[in-house]
Amino acid sequence: MASVYVTLATIAMVFISPVVVPALFFWGVFYDLFSSELPLGIDQPLKLRFYHSLMITTMVLGKILQKLGICSDLSLMRIVLDGIPPRRDSMLLIKDIKVDEVPLRIYQPKWPPTGKRRGILYFHGGAGTFGSIRACERICCYMAKKCNSVVVSVGYRLAPEHPYPGQYFDCLNATLYFMRNLEEYHVDPALIILSGDSCGANFATVICQILLNKRDLPKVRAQVLLYPGLQGLDFHLPSYQQNASVPLLFRKSVVYFCFRYLNKEPSGLEDVLQNRHVPESMKQKYKKWVSADIIPDTFKMRDYIPQKPTSYKPEVHEAIKEILAITFSPLLAEDSIIRQLPECYILTCEFDVLRDDGLLYKKRLEDNGVQVTWCHSESGFHGILSFFGYGIFSFLTGKKIMDSTVNFINSL
Repeated sequence: MASVYVTLATIAMVFISPVVVPALFFWGVFYDLFSSELPLGIDQPLKLRFYHSLMITTMVLGKILQKLGICSDLSLMRIVLDGIPPRRDSMLLIKDIKVDEVPLRIYQPKWPPTGKRRGILYFHGGAGTFGSIRACERICCYMAKKCNSVVVSVGYRLAPEHPYPGQYFDCLNATLYFMRNLEEYHVDPALIILSGDSCGANFATVICQILLNKRDLPKVRAQVLLYPGLQGLDFHLPSYQQNASVPLLFRKSVVYFCFRYLNKEPSGLEDVLQNRHVPESMKQKYKKWVSADIIPDTFKMRDYIPQKPTSYKPEVHEAIKEILAITFSPLLAEDSIIRQLPECYILTCEFDVLRDDGLLYKKRLEDNGVQVTWCHSESGFHGILSFFGYGIFSFLTGKKIMDSTVNFINSL
């Protein structure tokens, strides 16, 4: 009984105290000021600094609660990053279903269709460990209305509770369900689009590659990839250097969340950042596809310094070899796969560590004859769409990105 009172007292101290939470927030602001960089040209830097400070506060508070045995740090992060749920849109019919234990939320315009609609599957971001249907609801509602489309938001189960590579299977099963039930949703089988942001864009890319072997299903019409993460081979690319400390995704955080996603201790994090997890034979094999030399010079003008080669450590490779698999790094797929892929829309942000993943994938697709529509946001940063649809709390660039995405989908 005494332990119950201690737990209740701790919860009260953390959540009710007028001192603890504000103190943590001010510490988060202080930490952000000295650890992050907001380059000239980034969209609304003061607003971004405020949000990043809140994120830091949440992570620190989560660690405290985990130490106290109250909840995991990821649990608190998930609650905060889910955001505020919007009011149900009166112009949309919204239905929640489950397919093989995977939650799906389906958005359909209420107005009568003039013909069969596009079908858009959307996989949210969040490093495979957080994010949800609720977090991307505003994005999905916007696409459903502006594109007059049926949008299926996939709530794949999160790691580490649902281990890797379960997220890919969840996304694949959701896609197969939708493709086999297009008539029910009045969707044109020639207009199916796979989309996602961040790691969700990675899932969309992998599912597109897998579906090439499914001859009994409709062909995917297009991929829509919003600031995708597509490889775990090279963390020395120009964008990783230039944006190493730019919110909301630091260079070190990318590798840290890879470890969390795989449910492994990040003991070799620094070695992975130095590319010591990659065998020399693999570096040589893939340098034609993943290399700073391929990145256009215009993207190297801002604080880029070519890095010296680093030595391979087999024990580091063994610890995190999963990030070199094709499922984790679809950028490494063979040309025979890439050339069969559908038309692609790629969104990259200048102030994003993952920018060069998108640039490299763009080149691979174009080299293999796949049509690419590329949108580059000169003022955008990773995760900017997390704030889309919040009015004055959103970023102007986020609206421009969504309008560009909608225009591409409507052009199909």
